[in-house]
Amino acid sequence: MASSLVRPSNGRMIGGVCAGLARRFGMSASTMRLIFVVSCLLPGPQILIYLALWIVMPSER
Repeated sequence: MASSLVRPSNGRMIGGVCAGLARRFGMSASTMRLIFVVSCLLPGPQILIYLALWIVMPSER
């Protein structure tokens, strides 16, 4: 069973969004960060989505 969608208190680089998504979907944080960086090369609102998730995702206690 996957864990809930939270920003972890350790293993963060900037806001912990990629680390939280990686944990939720059972991937490594490095892979999720690579996917995010590559997706930023494509047109779209990736940065805005990251900022929105940073605000919406609760921080792990």
